[in-house]
Amino acid sequence: MSSMDVNLADVISAVADAVPDRCALVCDGQRLSYRELIDRARKLAHHLIESGLEPDETVGLYMLNSVAHVETLLGCMLARLTPVNVNYRYTGSELAHLFTRGKLAGLVVDAQYAPLAAEVAEASPGLRHVLVVGDGGALTAGFPAGVSVADYEKALAAAPAVVPDIGRGGDDKLIIFTGGTTGLPKGVLWRHEDFYFGALSGGNRLGPPFLSVGEVAAAARERPPASYVVAAPLMHGGGLITAFGVLLGGSKLVLEPRFDAARILGLVSTEQANLLGVIGDAMARPIADELAAHPDAYDLSSLLILLSGAALLSRSVREQIQAMYPNLVILDAFGSSETGIGGQLRPREEGRPILVHSGNVTVLDDSLRPVQPGEIGQMAKSGHVPLGYYGDDSATKTTFPVIGGVRFVLMGDMAEVDSDGSIVVLGRGSMCINTGGEKVYPEEVEQALKSHPAVMDALVAGIPDERFGERVAAAVSLRPGATADTDALRQHCRLTLAGYKVPARIRFVTEVTRSPSGKADYPWARSVLAGHDPALAEPV
Repeated sequence: MSSMDVNLADVISAVADAVPDRCALVCDGQRLSYRELIDRARKLAHHLIESGLEPDETVGLYMLNSVAHVETLLGCMLARLTPVNVNYRYTGSELAHLFTRGKLAGLVVDAQYAPLAAEVAEASPGLRHVLVVGDGGALTAGFPAGVSVADYEKALAAAPAVVPDIGRGGDDKLIIFTGGTTGLPKGVLWRHEDFYFGALSGGNRLGPPFLSVGEVAAAARERPPASYVVAAPLMHGGGLITAFGVLLGGSKLVLEPRFDAARILGLVSTEQANLLGVIGDAMARPIADELAAHPDAYDLSSLLILLSGAALLSRSVREQIQAMYPNLVILDAFGSSETGIGGQLRPREEGRPILVHSGNVTVLDDSLRPVQPGEIGQMAKSGHVPLGYYGDDSATKTTFPVIGGVRFVLMGDMAEVDSDGSIVVLGRGSMCINTGGEKVYPEEVEQALKSHPAVMDALVAGIPDERFGERVAAAVSLRPGATADTDALRQHCRLTLAGYKVPARIRFVTEVTRSPSGKADYPWARSVLAGHDPALAEPV
């Protein structure tokens, strides 16, 4: 197993020293060179240390995509602090749970979210220091006594732009909180070294991993400048992984505070982006529809790659984009906050995706032994994987078992091993619907529904049934101006699905609820399908 005992921010510092004048970051009208970005990150690191925060303590990042968000990630790492992402859609109990489980000692928060943070601050009694980004009026947001609150820009202005000398290394940590598709958020605890190799391909997605800081910096210097637009939020694992990959390569990272298809495509045009990073259909479909509606509004001549990760890209959306841009390379990365990058998905003729992986992914049975060709099991990854869930030993033992002295992560997806040894991905095991003894994976049904031209989005879940135990049901939203009824959608599904997989119930909704990154909200879907959500559109 490869190793490199180095802090991620130190690697990016070396890249910044190699290409100091190259543009590093563009967001919301701000542009920073690599020298400017790393200098500001060093200033923040000094401020955090001087505020009394100590190595390995956690700092929450409660922000939209911004220059400050990237600076804070790097600044925390330079200070040997552990950055913790905070989902900006959380409120109440979910937000308090994250503050409690994350054991936050510090917090960097956008001014608009400071009042909510103050309301739940007591859930993290170790919280001692808060930096507010934006409107200084939020400094009076009402944090508990004993918590110091400062203005972000003033704090940076008063700090030196030198590298803190505090012994950084590969054992330094970062935490990615993931809500998953069910339950309360859990914090995935990564060592920097494991994240570098397991999630960032060792700084080189085009070949063997780089095993020294010098190799990473030299490669960045030698590569021609490139421009990447990342549409995903940095508080999501997919957005974070893509952004770090861009910076390790010495390329230009282009962000938008919130996802908007037209603005994202405008950035691709104006910044002459070579890669556009999205997360599944939730981002790719609005982008495809915007391009179809305004085919001459955007200059995409520079765009070479559309990269989707962390959520499945449906065949219908892939084909819609490919028809408009036949030379565009469309990549579907397979992975999660718990696994990093597990490989790439490639669709087979019948629609099921094949995983092209790097050799450390396997399929295990219920006894955690490799399955034989033709059998179905749960996918697992070994090698550079996380340490576990932060502060949750029980969940860690379940998801990150040690088998034969080797730590694995159970990926949560079910797969079938084909006769040639290839891995056919079926879908999330926890979402599997058992209807009369037959197993149905929601993703397959969702793909079939979303291939109908009237469908904008769909989520599929099981609903209780006296005869069959469960029946397949779907919450469906239609494209603006489109019409379809339940019979038409069922008939369409029968073209590619066995009868028992066709939804027995379809409810039309004005919008399918997903996380900011496009992750499915299956508890919401079950509630809708059980008839508990009154905010439904009428079937048409």
